[in-house]
Amino acid sequence: MNAPACDVSGIPYSEFLNHFKTSISQLFTKQCINQLSLSRGLPPHIWKEIMNLKPLSVAIPKEFGGRGVKVKECLGILSAASYESLPLSLTFGINIALFLEPLAKYGNQIMKGDIFRHFIEYGAMGGLMITEPDYGSDALNMKTQNELQGEYYHIKGTKHWQGLTGMADYWLVTSRNINQEGALARDVDFFIANTHQCDQNIEVVEYYDNPGLYMIPYGLNKIDIKVPSQNKLIPESTGLKMMLDILHRSRLQFPGMGMGFLKRMMEEATKHCKERTVGTGNLFSLDQVQYQLSKMQSFFTLCSAMCAKSCKISGIDHDVSGSGIHANSMKALVTDMMQEAAQLYVQLSGAKGYRMSHIGGRGIMDSRPFQIFEGSNEMLYTQIAEGVIKDMKKKKTEHLAQYLSINELTKNAAEIYGKNLDFTINSPLSQRKMIDLGKIIARVITVNDVLELNNSGFSQELTDNCIQMVRQEIMNLLASIQNHENISALEETNHKSDWMAFS
Repeated sequence: MNAPACDVSGIPYSEFLNHFKTSISQLFTKQCINQLSLSRGLPPHIWKEIMNLKPLSVAIPKEFGGRGVKVKECLGILSAASYESLPLSLTFGINIALFLEPLAKYGNQIMKGDIFRHFIEYGAMGGLMITEPDYGSDALNMKTQNELQGEYYHIKGTKHWQGLTGMADYWLVTSRNINQEGALARDVDFFIANTHQCDQNIEVVEYYDNPGLYMIPYGLNKIDIKVPSQNKLIPESTGLKMMLDILHRSRLQFPGMGMGFLKRMMEEATKHCKERTVGTGNLFSLDQVQYQLSKMQSFFTLCSAMCAKSCKISGIDHDVSGSGIHANSMKALVTDMMQEAAQLYVQLSGAKGYRMSHIGGRGIMDSRPFQIFEGSNEMLYTQIAEGVIKDMKKKKTEHLAQYLSINELTKNAAEIYGKNLDFTINSPLSQRKMIDLGKIIARVITVNDVLELNNSGFSQELTDNCIQMVRQEIMNLLASIQNHENISALEETNHKSDWMAFS
């Protein structure tokens, strides 16, 4: 297959990125981003203008006319997009991490050329179908099945909450092989479906009324398709390991989507506080405002470190199937920071911020699902804590600070927070305590990445403030762990609970 005619691989990245930033900013100013963000989807002519900039070329190998699947370039595009529009960045994130990178790494060579050409020349888009209505995050129990029939696989099942529902040209569809007895295999298979082929078109049963991310359609999909055997992704070992590699890589690249958004929230909030007069001064001079802005700057610093680290460890030449603790830490922490940054900006903006046409007000709704999809944050924090405790037992230590000081992910940050984390874990923890412990570990891991970035020349002032802000968060989380009471929800709340009867 010849390389596409519109080859963007030779343009210097700084020039490519600056042109993208300028064009997107002008486009959204001209078309009014507020109006676009309040209607479902984007008009086709807007998508055409965006895709003509070839943003997804960053996730396409050079031999197919792309820029080479360099993590730095992928995160740069995600960040530039999220500075203007979080839904746009998520659209790119879905395409890059959940379709193009898996295709580049695991796709059959016969398939790649034609698909990559359609992405570059025609602005095609792709997504990933894993989640099912009855199983949610329990992907290993998915019921979508595949059966080899001659040269084709027949795939049947139901999927939902796929970003770009009814809009993507290509889908990676996960399923489990069914044997002659009707039993489903434990392993997971991935198949490429081309929706423009009659036998591969996926029916949209329902579109969901998602309260944020209006630009991206979500819905319920019925799958009954036949795809050629060459459409199956080729795992290096097992399908489960391939799925972990894909999902962990996606989570390790979440900071790209967070970066531009956090920078925008921080800059807009700072500008507002400097311009807003209160009495004889401005908002910026108030002590509580200083704390809130410092927190946003800490978020910016932490996310910067995540991006820098991701560039080193999440390329498709790396196997990240075993990097769950680091990947979960990045995804959970950066998405929590995105939601809090939007909340802080709206609070600082007063009534002005409580509008969907305000980037902070809209940001609250647009960033909220990031804490849920690709693994809810409570689940991910629990998995982080479970992974660390399991490894502590393996290393035969119950002392948290001691363990963190010998773990490659945390050893430098452990020198800073060792005294704060000077305690042992020698009994089972409740889930609510495990979540808090996971939050602490995620912060220590990320500060470890901050120190690494600082050694490369990143701002010492931002680093110092970030370290202190995280210390305060760790102390609050430790207090939460130590003071958790075993409070359980009541099954019935109507007994003696009407206040009017006692007045």
